[in-house]
Amino acid sequence: MSPAQFFKCLSDDTRLRCITLLQKEGKLCVCELTTALALSQPKISRHLASLRQCGLLIDSREGQWVYYQINPALADWIFPLIDEALTAVELTDSFTSDLKRLHQMDNRPELTMCC
Repeated sequence: MSPAQFFKCLSDDTRLRCITLLQKEGKLCVCELTTALALSQPKISRHLASLRQCGLLIDSREGQWVYYQINPALADWIFPLIDEALTAVELTDSFTSDLKRLHQMDNRPELTMCC
């Protein structure tokens, strides 16, 4: 992945919010991201598909649920940039609200059973 492709993938606010939450939390399912970002499931799924297509995310199936995480096989230069993005957004009200909604989610799924 070239730097231009990387930045293009994260040029959308929703995709950046997804990546930073995943960097902070590790692995999340669609329902968790939907709750955290307060957006519809189709919109979140579309952005996750875009991030998966550009190689930033991988998904794994746990039963009937799909979990997403940052691709551990990304080029080494990408991880410090994702860390810096997380550091920058952690100070924003929007990220704080996203994280608060996620942590207050009723019946937050375990990795073995989601939603």
